[in-house]
Amino acid sequence: MSRTILVVDDAAFMRMMIRDILIKEGYTIHEAVNGRDAVEKFAELKPDLTTMDITMPELDGISALKTIRQANPDARVLMVSAMGQQKMIVEALEAGALDFLVKPFQPTKVLETVKKCLNTTVG
Repeated sequence: MSRTILVVDDAAFMRMMIRDILIKEGYTIHEAVNGRDAVEKFAELKPDLTTMDITMPELDGISALKTIRQANPDARVLMVSAMGQQKMIVEALEAGALDFLVKPFQPTKVLETVKKCLNTTVG
């Protein structure tokens, strides 16, 4: 059975990059365009993992992470950030994110981190 991943980023090209890397490995991918969309789609899809951009309109990634983890403490969330967002990365990890990827990233790093997060016990 394929693992389901929700890819959340307000930039379509970033969603496409992550989606293309993960589809090649057999993952089923769903997408959300901002934090509010992510919260709604997470509740509906209950994905095995969510990749979450930190900086987005409507609801930022950290707020979406907190909302998702409050509703589902077992949620696996991998944060995606730009260089120079160390403070936000720390805040995301404290809020329950399992790990983070820094843009720009290499496909091998994405796959390695996704596999690690899928195999991490949450809760």
